[in-house]
Amino acid sequence: MQKEFLEIPLNLIESGLILTIYPEGNSEIREIDDFEAKEFSESKYQILEGNTYEYYFNKSNYQLSANISGIVIPSKKHVTSGRIVPNIYVGTLSLDIVDTLKNVSISKIDIEVLATKFNQELDKSYRENYRLMLEDITDKCTELLMQINSPVYQTFDINFNSDSSTIYQRFCFIQSVLNNSDFYESVQKIISNPKTSWDEETEVIDIRKVKRFSNASIRQILTGSNRLNLPENHFLRNNNINSVPLKIKGNRKIENIDTPENRFIKHVLERFKQFCEECLLIFDKNKMVKPIQEAEFLIDKLNRELSQPFFQIINEPNFLKLNSPVLQKRSGYREVLNRWLQFELASKLIWKGGEDVYNAGKKDIASLYEYWLFFTLYDLIKEKFNIHSVDFEDKAYKHLIEPTKDGLNVMVKSGKHTALKGIYTKRNRDLNVKFSYNRTFKGGVNYSEKITGSWTAPLRPDYTLSIWPKYLSEKEAESNESIVHIHFDAKYKINNFYQTVNPNIEDLELEETLNREEIEERKGTYKNVDLLKMHAYKDAIRRSGGAYILYPGIKEKPFRGFHEIIPGLGAFSVNPSNNTSEIKELSKFLDLIIDHLLDRTSQREKLSDETYKIFKEPKSDDNVLHEPMPEYYGEEKINPDETKVIVGFYKSNEQLDWILKHNLYNVRTGTGKGSLPLSKDNLNAKYLILHGSDELKTNRVFQLSSIGPKILSQNDLNKKGYPNATGEYYLVYNIEKNVSDDFNNVLIDIRKLSQYQPYRNSSKPFTTSLTEILKAKED
Repeated sequence: MQKEFLEIPLNLIESGLILTIYPEGNSEIREIDDFEAKEFSESKYQILEGNTYEYYFNKSNYQLSANISGIVIPSKKHVTSGRIVPNIYVGTLSLDIVDTLKNVSISKIDIEVLATKFNQELDKSYRENYRLMLEDITDKCTELLMQINSPVYQTFDINFNSDSSTIYQRFCFIQSVLNNSDFYESVQKIISNPKTSWDEETEVIDIRKVKRFSNASIRQILTGSNRLNLPENHFLRNNNINSVPLKIKGNRKIENIDTPENRFIKHVLERFKQFCEECLLIFDKNKMVKPIQEAEFLIDKLNRELSQPFFQIINEPNFLKLNSPVLQKRSGYREVLNRWLQFELASKLIWKGGEDVYNAGKKDIASLYEYWLFFTLYDLIKEKFNIHSVDFEDKAYKHLIEPTKDGLNVMVKSGKHTALKGIYTKRNRDLNVKFSYNRTFKGGVNYSEKITGSWTAPLRPDYTLSIWPKYLSEKEAESNESIVHIHFDAKYKINNFYQTVNPNIEDLELEETLNREEIEERKGTYKNVDLLKMHAYKDAIRRSGGAYILYPGIKEKPFRGFHEIIPGLGAFSVNPSNNTSEIKELSKFLDLIIDHLLDRTSQREKLSDETYKIFKEPKSDDNVLHEPMPEYYGEEKINPDETKVIVGFYKSNEQLDWILKHNLYNVRTGTGKGSLPLSKDNLNAKYLILHGSDELKTNRVFQLSSIGPKILSQNDLNKKGYPNATGEYYLVYNIEKNVSDDFNNVLIDIRKLSQYQPYRNSSKPFTTSLTEILKAKED
């Protein structure tokens, strides 16, 4: 029930003492009745995460404090008041009431902090979604145990002498299995329509009511006592039977519910109850208030089920008939059997990551959301990439479950790198696929090292999907730009990513927004910090194709860096649910990623190839080119390293005059000595440098036509008046114009070029790059 404020009486501390809590701004505050609080193991006083509240004691010398820094902020002016700021803390918040005169805690009060991220309905957001995530994680963990084809986990017994926090973790796993309406609905379905058997029951009946006589009945007619004489004309007298007994014993069929299947159902409920009672003893021993309440409520719930008349006439099982078709297939029975199998496995589980999730009643829903997303992404990626043989570093996926002295430890923990790896084949392309959790990318990695990592600070995304061609090792794929990393980060605190980013603001509003952000940045409350972190992942981690936020909230679309699906940035809404609708957008995104990665003509793949070529060899800081040159060749930007120049030779002034008059330059081609081959560089040359005999320095620079050279015969050249054509075939280039001025009439020293051959007196033409030409200038 929503209230304007809370008044919490504290008469046990001091008569008339009241703690009052007021919501600030648009915050809400609630108070529920005692029964509802007990049912859901919550405090009756409830506030919301992400909101702020003021509190006030009506008597002096009292103050609140919390063992988590920043949640309670006492007032510096009034010692009896302050603020409660839960941020993303969710669960039972235990606050100390401090006697300020003695500076000691004299009592505690519990406030429930409700989650609000997943759904606008508070009960659904807090109770249902939290339970769904914990139940889903239990399902995944027990599924992992079932996948491990080893009997090792069957040997474990629950050790109730182990650490109490470990027992509470196990209890929480089981609680997620049992605090499920589906489970109790299955039990009720069994009670209303149980598996029965037909048994025979012996009874004494009037002989006149016997409809069918058996051999036993006929014997009783002959030998039974308390007989009645038959009439003289009765047909039995013809067989020397003069009398019959008044009553004989007969059998009748009765429906019996005391079947092996129903005995199993009763055994399951009693086994669950026994586990909860043993946990309760540990909680009582360690004075764990919140777990005690949760265990007692669960025991009461199971007792109510077992006290139904149906179970009163069912005996204890002598054996468990687990291969029964009824247990395995019939609705109701099948669900209870699955829960029992889950229980048997989950009761042996401990989870080091669970330390972040349950602690003294705290429900760390942000950590739980991160863990839950790991299993959700694991299932999605395994399905999308058809990964059946799941391994990591040549281990089966069972590396996530390891035997310990306490039980079976689930190795999924924040900060611990775990992964699955497989091979995906589709449309004649084979790809390696690797999914990592909390993978650390080493910082300060130079490109020349050709290894994975960040070129700035170390970074650790929550989840990373890495894909590269099958024929390469991961190290080889990193070195030649053939791998792509796609990162995901769980951000529970985000409500509406697109509203936060809002790229389409009007100009005037944009200036005001940016001004506000500058102020927020100085205060350390910059709202785009999560978006910038995604930029950091994509831009700093070598060979990253995208970075995306996963958060509970409104569905959004990602931003594309170019025309294709990656590289990109963005966010996806992923909410806990019993169906797959909540991961629909993320699932469609992975489908697009797969199609993109199978495309051998993608722009991203072309860019990767060019990146590898460009950065294959390191370039020192003093290896520079500062010479004057045109910016463009037609509409094409000039890259001097890739722009090819023919260094041509003319024998005489007569030949030079012909070249300049006809705007043609020819070189012999074919197999003879001094011929220029039809290579890519020769055919795509953009410029011509001309020099004559004994002319080792020249400033004659000509731009060639973009259409490329033609092949002309000796006869063709003779018709054009070319002097002394002695070769059979010639490559003939069209000269567009003299562009010496564009290069500031730079004087090129032919002897400085690497292909210069002094013993040939420089007469053989060759092709080199524009960079080498300009670096060969006269000093």
